[in-house]
Amino acid sequence: MATRHERSVSPPPALITGYYADPAARLSHARDLFNRTARLYDPVNRLFSLGSGAWYRRRSLRQAGLRPGFRVVDVAVGTGLLAHEVLALTGDRRAIIGIDVSEAMLAVAQKNLRIPLVQGAAEALPLADDIADFVTMGYALRHVADLVATFREARRVLRPKGTLLLLEISTPRRWLTRILASGYIGSLVPLLSRLMTRDPRARALLRYHWETIMSSAPPETIMQAMHDSGFRDVECRTELDLFRCYIGRKA
Repeated sequence: MATRHERSVSPPPALITGYYADPAARLSHARDLFNRTARLYDPVNRLFSLGSGAWYRRRSLRQAGLRPGFRVVDVAVGTGLLAHEVLALTGDRRAIIGIDVSEAMLAVAQKNLRIPLVQGAAEALPLADDIADFVTMGYALRHVADLVATFREARRVLRPKGTLLLLEISTPRRWLTRILASGYIGSLVPLLSRLMTRDPRARALLRYHWETIMSSAPPETIMQAMHDSGFRDVECRTELDLFRCYIGRKA
């Protein structure tokens, strides 16, 4: 594992015009996509991660300092995959609040976890100030239109010294990793997902994920936006040149 403290800023990536032509359409497109594919998300994710996703999520949470007694807001909760590991570490369903723009995803999360859930967007959290010790977001940062607004909202709902934890997949920097990831994530997994689920929406979902990964903001941009939003001790832990774990603390 490598820990990197990078300060240079790269221009934000261009939007994927095949999906949305302007930032305002980003939220509505993501909501529609995940409403259509919510029931497919968990089996597709298991195939995508080869069964390692739960272990990685739990380890990242533990290393960031999550422990029993903490209150957590999980932004873009989806079907509850990251929130499930939060629950495993805290043991208290009432201490987790899940937020998502997709009502279909929230319905699956409610069935899976039975935790408090609220429909809302990362850039405008429908929550009071200073209510959480942790704000988490798993593999959804590339779907938001405004990084600084998202991080300022996370900081607003955090208590002093609270932690922001982001898990993300972003464009590999080494050419060999990029080729391997493109073959597996960009081609093989979408095909296998289509065959496994017998639903063409599964393949479309995985293709969307890969294309947003390849157009995602680089780590330097994300870390600078966290700094600009008032977070300190910002770090990015990288594994396999693909998986990024960002951590920041509210001053």
